[in-house]
Amino acid sequence: MNTTDFNMNFFSLKGQTAIVTGGNTGLGRAFSLALAKAGANLFIPSLADDDGTTRRLIENEGVQMEFMQVDITQDGAAERIIEECTESMGSVDILVNSAGLNKVADFEDFGRDKWDSMIDVNLTAAFEISHFAAKKMISNRRGKIINVCSMFSFHGGKGSPAYAASKHGLAGLTKAYCDELAAYNIQVNGIAPGYYATDLTQGTRKDPEANRRVLDHTPANRWGEPVDLMGATVFLASKASDYVNGHILAVDGGYLVR
Repeated sequence: MNTTDFNMNFFSLKGQTAIVTGGNTGLGRAFSLALAKAGANLFIPSLADDDGTTRRLIENEGVQMEFMQVDITQDGAAERIIEECTESMGSVDILVNSAGLNKVADFEDFGRDKWDSMIDVNLTAAFEISHFAAKKMISNRRGKIINVCSMFSFHGGKGSPAYAASKHGLAGLTKAYCDELAAYNIQVNGIAPGYYATDLTQGTRKDPEANRRVLDHTPANRWGEPVDLMGATVFLASKASDYVNGHILAVDGGYLVR
């Protein structure tokens, strides 16, 4: 392929099917909407049903959405998600492992009750869904897997060792699956959001001292907005990133450099 062959259609996802776990809440909705705007149909497995907002936003882009209410940590759930997506939408071209859980507690109180549930959602479910999705992608000789990592894929995790451990593990899985799957034209990458203005961070943003701590560490001097993640999502899901593999893309306003 010559450089003259490149055009903006390399970023198009028209006619493709994307699974976004937890894709109807929080930052997951931004990932889903980004893919829809690029032309992908969406299959969204999530434990929480919303009020229909996500469906309206996605279908307004002229694409299809299917919702599956499911606990992704349950035995058999991962295989069921992939099979239902394939049956209802024809293929699995893109997988975004977005669903996540974070529990915070003092060291003395952080036991297996918190550890197990977070490892199950943040790491084991992502592994299992990727495993079954990759089998379909191998048959098609193409596919994209995007793991939603974190600043805690790079840093320690005071207050939540399970979150840090699971996100470090997800970064490792990203690299391991790149090594396993690249020969089949499957790209496996991660997105590591910095500090974003969402419902989950509202308490931190309202605390002047905590808010200032985040801003002082962020060269952009602002919290990220969900829209800041959308371009990176489309890039990693599209043909434009076909030679990007095993990479963790920090979308953090420069947080990691300071």
